[in-house]
Amino acid sequence: MPKTKPAAAYPAHDYHSNEKVTVGLDPYDTPDKAKIFVVNYRDLELLPVLMVITNDSDAPISLTDVKAQLVTGEGAKLSPATEDDVYRRVSHPNASGTRVPLPFPTGGRVKGGVNTKEWNEISNAQFKAKAVEPRGSQAGFLFFDVSDLHNPLKGARFYLTRVHDSSGNDLMYFEVPLDSIQENKP
Repeated sequence: MPKTKPAAAYPAHDYHSNEKVTVGLDPYDTPDKAKIFVVNYRDLELLPVLMVITNDSDAPISLTDVKAQLVTGEGAKLSPATEDDVYRRVSHPNASGTRVPLPFPTGGRVKGGVNTKEWNEISNAQFKAKAVEPRGSQAGFLFFDVSDLHNPLKGARFYLTRVHDSSGNDLMYFEVPLDSIQENKP
């Protein structure tokens, strides 16, 4: 994991002054940023996005029911890949032998797999926080399947919903435009 800053320090962020909560994003879409990873997610058509949630209030917030979505400029709605989805993508499973159209086992062996370093990286990088304590931050990566998308961040917006305060009430949804990040790139 990279060293994280408070969410408001990222160029792409949304601060809610009433709730005192900020969501910040940092897409790892360049080769320089991607160097921190063991796995080359770009080759696997996965876009890692660092999400940081900072709670500057005096009460914890709950993320147990949180829903994240990336909406591209073309209108494609992308949900983050699950940890199992990322493992499958990294392992490149493909059966050897001939394909049988019926659902009978063919005895073909699945090739590929995930080594220990890759396994640990995927497990540790994923955003898994269930709460953010008062005056604290939580961070982790969301991985989006961007296959068949030329420039997924151009005109994109990120939405985070179902964040709850300590009483169980929904906070206003977070909307983070990603245009400013794209405009600052060469």
